[in-house]
Amino acid sequence: MTVYTATHWGIYEVEQGPSGPVLKGHAKDPDPSPIGLAMVDAVRARNRVMRPAVRRSWAEKGPCAAPEKRAAEAFVEVPWDEALDLAAAATKQLIAEHGNEAVFGGSYGWSSAGRFHHAQSQVHRYLNCLGGYVRHSESYSLGAAKVVMPHILGNMDNLFATHTSWNVLEQHCKLFVAFGGSPAKNGQVNPGLVGQHMVRIGLQKMQQAGTRFINISPENTNLETGGEVEWIPIRPNTDTAMLLAIAHTLYTEGLHDSGFLARYSVGFDQFLPYLLGTSDGVAKTAEWAERITGVPAQRTRLLARELAGTRSVVTMTWALQRAHHGEQPPWALITVAAMLGQIGLPGGGFGFGYGTANAVGNVSPRVSGPSFPQGRNPVDAFIPCARIADMLLHPGAPFRYNGRDLVYPDIQLVYWAGGNPFHHHQDLNRLLQAWRKPKAVIANEQFWTPAAKAADIVFPVNTTLEREDIGYSAHERYVVAMRKVMEPVGESRSDYDVYSALAARLGVEAAFTDGRTEAQWQREMYENFRAKYPRLEFPDYEGFLQAGMLDLFQGEPSHVMLAEFRADPAGCPLETKSGRIEIFCETIASFGYDDCPGHPTWMEPAEWLGSPKAERFPLHMVSDQPFTKLHSQLDHSAYSKANKIHGREPVLISREDAGARGIEEGDVVRVFNDRGSCLAGARVSHRIRAGVVKLSTGAWFDPSSWGADKTLEKHGNPNTLTLDIGASSLSQGCAAQTCLVQVEKYGGELPALTAHEPPQFARP
Repeated sequence: MTVYTATHWGIYEVEQGPSGPVLKGHAKDPDPSPIGLAMVDAVRARNRVMRPAVRRSWAEKGPCAAPEKRAAEAFVEVPWDEALDLAAAATKQLIAEHGNEAVFGGSYGWSSAGRFHHAQSQVHRYLNCLGGYVRHSESYSLGAAKVVMPHILGNMDNLFATHTSWNVLEQHCKLFVAFGGSPAKNGQVNPGLVGQHMVRIGLQKMQQAGTRFINISPENTNLETGGEVEWIPIRPNTDTAMLLAIAHTLYTEGLHDSGFLARYSVGFDQFLPYLLGTSDGVAKTAEWAERITGVPAQRTRLLARELAGTRSVVTMTWALQRAHHGEQPPWALITVAAMLGQIGLPGGGFGFGYGTANAVGNVSPRVSGPSFPQGRNPVDAFIPCARIADMLLHPGAPFRYNGRDLVYPDIQLVYWAGGNPFHHHQDLNRLLQAWRKPKAVIANEQFWTPAAKAADIVFPVNTTLEREDIGYSAHERYVVAMRKVMEPVGESRSDYDVYSALAARLGVEAAFTDGRTEAQWQREMYENFRAKYPRLEFPDYEGFLQAGMLDLFQGEPSHVMLAEFRADPAGCPLETKSGRIEIFCETIASFGYDDCPGHPTWMEPAEWLGSPKAERFPLHMVSDQPFTKLHSQLDHSAYSKANKIHGREPVLISREDAGARGIEEGDVVRVFNDRGSCLAGARVSHRIRAGVVKLSTGAWFDPSSWGADKTLEKHGNPNTLTLDIGASSLSQGCAAQTCLVQVEKYGGELPALTAHEPPQFARP
């Protein structure tokens, strides 16, 4: 019998070797990710949280002592009961004094492919049993798009699930134009598990079938097809201007599909005066765009003609909306696609995220899989995901979001599980200041990440390899019986065990556990899932465990996004207010936001290469996903470390910019701006535009001193430098890609790296 486990990097077959489990890629996966193969050694690393740990002030003075010392003092390892008692006492005290509106339940949800041991579900169920918590909406990945796209096109989750499949693109697409590339490295993951990695294979098959590729991006490592790709270097954060110029060319040269616009969209006539410049005196011509984007006007006009002249897809990576005014690029993209009139045709239209996650273009059955119920949250308060530092620093301050006027809650207790805010968030020096405001921070963690080091109580929890679970993703074809393949390291327990013990101390154990063990919950989840689909004839739970995996469908499915809408716009309307594509959106216009008007608009970002600030900081830093890890997960693995330079994350810099600064391949450099500075290893390349550097995310935050202000970060974490503002009043999304820096060769003695070391421990 084959034994399986699963992660968001894929399904792995497990064999037991002389020194423990050995993982190999699933036999039916055509392009398995190597990231998860490094898990076994990583979970045994010396930076595992081995025992419950309490910050020394809490150990000596009791709950809520000295929050200003958070992350700057030693921990004390204590017995489980002592740590649980402390956490329960602090929780009870703070809820009694401040109410559940003072509790923030933080989790980013990437913790496990398993649907039971899913950190987000576990912590939210626990907090709901206590009376609720302040939640976050959207994500760092899609903060702007998740808010704007439902207004102009429809629900994002439904769009992702129905993107035109790779096999249809292979057969019908003649021109694939990618703003920001289509990075197969990002397609290594899904929320939940990955069954079959399709991005690299899909791009290669399209190339072999004769599809022509154009990559419009500041760098050209993010679209690999196995063949020729035309690269159009563009200034970061200026894609909206280029798309508007394409739209201007399409209209003025009569290349737009007026019939499609009339039948399937609303608001083009209201957008047109802005496009032609009759409303603001500035026609959005290719020459106008050239001054902004750096792309020659002649090439932009030719691209418009090429798109109109053949079956084409214009697509965009998610990174482009992680910027100031990040709502505008996808809105402009949809507008161009509507003008081309190919939406709903095989191999035509648009995409938003091909390559960004394996799910996009990977057709799967739409079934509701096993899930652990979170219960109901009685607390109505929430924040947009990327506004956590604002919330902690400015309780009671007003903010605007998607047509609503809201107020930041006054948070006194943060319970964090399944994520690392000192990776995801921007301007980490500012976040550290904010992190010391609440009276208590409790974390469930597997490793001594920066977030764990910045907590008051840390509970050691299991990894995927140390527990049983049911693996599933809404975008994949397999349901997996994930088996426990090694014993828990140290004194680690499951999240369920931790919350059950806390719930017992707080009088809500029955509500949290519902009288079930972990095994009983998993059986219940599977049988509820099975009962919803009697026609699929799934085996019973024992049969599922014996088989190890369910395949939800056979054959070679395909899908064309919005084909039903194109065939019958009245009978299959979009999930927008008008039921059609909203080029001008009356709802958004009615909000009256100066930073997000009612149609796609070019607005200068707070920082970009055309701004005065570029005189001091002349390089635009982009911070994409690394290929060696997901976000910061397994940064300490051998696979991740092998890509580092002198132990630091590499920064990609053009030959021109490196030469001007006396920087050579392999040098350690200092990357800096007014917000902070970090060390990184130089990787000199001709594959990045002059004036741009790329420092991928994921290096664990490693400041020279946790107590000093804006201290040198030693490890190459780009969020030491990124801008912590909302994309706009509409979404308040992450604006990490709006960031100017300077780079210089580092001449000092290299400081010792401590990112992957455990914290200091004091005697109890």
